[in-house]
Amino acid sequence: MESMLNKLKSTVTKVTADVTSAVMGNPVTREFEVGRHLASGGPGLCWRIYNGTKKSTKQEVAVFVFDKKMVDKYQKFEKDQIVDSLKKGVQQLTRLRHPRLLTVQHPLEESRDCLAFCTEPVFASLANVLGQWDNLPSPMPNDIKEYKLYDVETKFGLLQISEGLSFLHSGVKMVHGNLCPENIILNKSGAWKIMGFDFSISSINPSDTELKYTCKEWEPNLPPLCLPNPEYLAPEYILSVSCDAASDMYSLGVVMHAVFNEGKPVFQVNKHDIFKSFSRQLDQLSSISPAVLNKLPEEVREHVKMLLSVAPNVRPDADQMTKIPFFDDVGAVTLQYFDSLFQRDNLQKSQFYKSLPKVLPKLPKRVVVYRILPALTSEFVNPDMVPFVLPNVLLIAEQCTKEEYVRLIMPDLTPVFKQQEPVQILLIFLQKMDLLLTKTPSEDIKNSVLPMVYRALEAPSVQIQELCLNIIPTFANLIDYPSMKNSLIPRIKSACLQTSSLAVRVNSLVCLGKILEYLDKWYVIDEILPFLQQIPSREPAVLMGILGIYKCTFSHKKLGIPKEHLASKSLPHLVSLSIDNNLNLNQFNSFMVVIRDMLGRMEAEHKTKLEQLHIMQEQQRSLNIPGNQSENTKSPLSSVNQIEDIFGSTGVNGKENGSAATAPQPNRMSLTLEEKQRLAKEQEQAAKLRNQQPLAPQSIKPANTTNTKTKDLTSSLLNSMTSLNSLSLTNPARPAPVQGSTFPSSGPMVGSMGAPVSNGFNPPMGFQAGGMGMGMRPTGPGLYSGMATTTSTPNFGALTQNQGPIGQTNKNPDLSALDSLFTPSQPKVTLNQMGPKATPGTNSPWLNQYGSAPSAQTPMHGAPVGIGGVPSGFGMQANPFFNPQNFSQPAAAPSVNQSGIKHSASVNNDLKDLFG
Repeated sequence: MESMLNKLKSTVTKVTADVTSAVMGNPVTREFEVGRHLASGGPGLCWRIYNGTKKSTKQEVAVFVFDKKMVDKYQKFEKDQIVDSLKKGVQQLTRLRHPRLLTVQHPLEESRDCLAFCTEPVFASLANVLGQWDNLPSPMPNDIKEYKLYDVETKFGLLQISEGLSFLHSGVKMVHGNLCPENIILNKSGAWKIMGFDFSISSINPSDTELKYTCKEWEPNLPPLCLPNPEYLAPEYILSVSCDAASDMYSLGVVMHAVFNEGKPVFQVNKHDIFKSFSRQLDQLSSISPAVLNKLPEEVREHVKMLLSVAPNVRPDADQMTKIPFFDDVGAVTLQYFDSLFQRDNLQKSQFYKSLPKVLPKLPKRVVVYRILPALTSEFVNPDMVPFVLPNVLLIAEQCTKEEYVRLIMPDLTPVFKQQEPVQILLIFLQKMDLLLTKTPSEDIKNSVLPMVYRALEAPSVQIQELCLNIIPTFANLIDYPSMKNSLIPRIKSACLQTSSLAVRVNSLVCLGKILEYLDKWYVIDEILPFLQQIPSREPAVLMGILGIYKCTFSHKKLGIPKEHLASKSLPHLVSLSIDNNLNLNQFNSFMVVIRDMLGRMEAEHKTKLEQLHIMQEQQRSLNIPGNQSENTKSPLSSVNQIEDIFGSTGVNGKENGSAATAPQPNRMSLTLEEKQRLAKEQEQAAKLRNQQPLAPQSIKPANTTNTKTKDLTSSLLNSMTSLNSLSLTNPARPAPVQGSTFPSSGPMVGSMGAPVSNGFNPPMGFQAGGMGMGMRPTGPGLYSGMATTTSTPNFGALTQNQGPIGQTNKNPDLSALDSLFTPSQPKVTLNQMGPKATPGTNSPWLNQYGSAPSAQTPMHGAPVGIGGVPSGFGMQANPFFNPQNFSQPAAAPSVNQSGIKHSASVNNDLKDLFG
């Protein structure tokens, strides 16, 4: 007998026929695709187990295949006996339906070469897990080779087998007859299922209280596949040819021993002399040694000892075994409850799901992922249960790898993302958003996860909007930049502007402030800062939120606010907000701290720029050698320098160049290569800009004044200039200023004169009234109220450049035009008066005023003047030509004209009194 079993085992082990040839021609292949070889099971592990899918529904299944070539060595009648026995077992299994029995998806099909049927997805048989690897694929699958049963899996598996036996004994009135590890199958979820009903025996009196079963006598000459496994058979099978439900309980005791003893049964049976072996076994069972059961957990040893009792009536029945304390493990009870969830109502389910997070960390990951997770996701079809199930699913997702999450969890979560009711679903997802964005593929984030966040921002519930705004900063670093810029930020801004809830508005501002670091500088300046000025409310919390965004942007090393934006937009907005009556003292102080910081940085940056520009001007002046430049090729900087020479210049520090120390003159020969290159670039830019047209003149609206002296002086001065409009000077277009440069605010008027020229009010010179390119506007009230019409100011850069230097003419300068400025009479200037009249060495006070003597230079006070026609402040203080100190006369006898204005030094005193 033993030799026959060895031959069978060697035959089963050596069979390596390809699955295609094994299943080819079987009707099962018409409906199912057969995959790779997974495991083996059934009597003698004769069934090969393959994975497969149903062609029509893509449902996953397991395909059991018995290759008839395995029994070719037997006689025909023995082959028929083996095939009939296997067919009986499958047919019986197909008729039975219970959660503890293997579920058949497609009944047995027979072809010339094989038998095949399909079941629920299967992992392996218990025999494979315990180390019996017959009829397995080569090489051995690692998932079976390395599989180790956890304690909770063992307990719950044995409990499942006990429940299955209870169903057979009490419900079906049947004895299994061959319960062993080969006939216990672990499905894909890890549940233990019973199969192998080849030797099952039904009761002959199922309606009676005391059931009777007919047992067949052991026939040693039959092939091993036609006999049950003797190592798991109860002694009464062999010795007294009787059996009942207690016989299966003995088999259960041996299985429990094998599970805790590396797959080894209690006794080894000599298959050559089975009767003698069982007789000896009977004696050992009568006084079983404690050493036999020492590998079993202590709390179950007594129960196993009772199951292995010789007397069948001493053995506990299956129903009693399900209630032993050994199975009261929290994990086993939890798994058992999941199996009975379909019997529970929603209230019971909700209570169970709420307590489940406390249990999940205590269970092995494999049990949680493959046993509990499928049961949880099946509840997603019940919307009322989703808020209770979802936290547990996401808790399991945290334990999974990204691959497991995508494969096992994501397909079931995708429909839930779109559910809007109940609202708790959205809240739960928002609280776990970092998990979703970390493990969800980018395409699914864009299609499923982020749309859910957008819906939350647009939700009618204020609580959901608040929660969403509070949570967004925690996962903002995980959102791709295009989605944040084009979808998320606009919705946050919309929520802030449209909401009627102060909390939502404040949280919107706080949210924006926290995610500024993930935005680029120019997006913040172009989109976020202008948005702040659109916020309608002026509650202190809102104002402080606005201040916080300004402060974060201003102080962040990645962002920052340019000084131009500070001066024109940020500071005016903050200053207007700072004096809001709703702010308390501390809040006002917070505003002022930020405003001072902004002013300080703006001052420092602009001052540094002006200092650098001043140095560049000095370097340019040192490089301009007289005689090397023609009148028409002189740079704007040289014109600036000449104006400074004529009218005096105020340095960067605000003092007169003639009376205070200016920046040190750089030595041209000591310039570095970098400085020379920079200066060459400046000259190149100036040459490119020479042909640009001057800016059109700007009209100036008059301002009111109450000072009669200022009124008379201004009116007479403007009328004198207007009287020159009949004349025209033909001058080349004035070059534009060097791009990117500005000049000190207290510096001199800049023109394009290439050589020393006479004063613009000297009769030998004139202006074209319509050709003025530098418009000026009043800077304050009380200057020009006497003007009746809008007047254009003269283009001082358009003075003639082709006049000869002073000293080439023989006539003394005529100062009558200056006198006319302070009298009502304003005669026209004749064409003959346009030429230069000065003679060399003429000691004229007027010329001395514009000479290079330090005493003739006067300080220039007032607002900055634009270069090349850029509008600047218009008035006595803004224009150096209107500065009373530039019109100082030599000491003479006081005289009074018809208007009563003095022509002596007292005029300067009066004007100083007026203009400071």
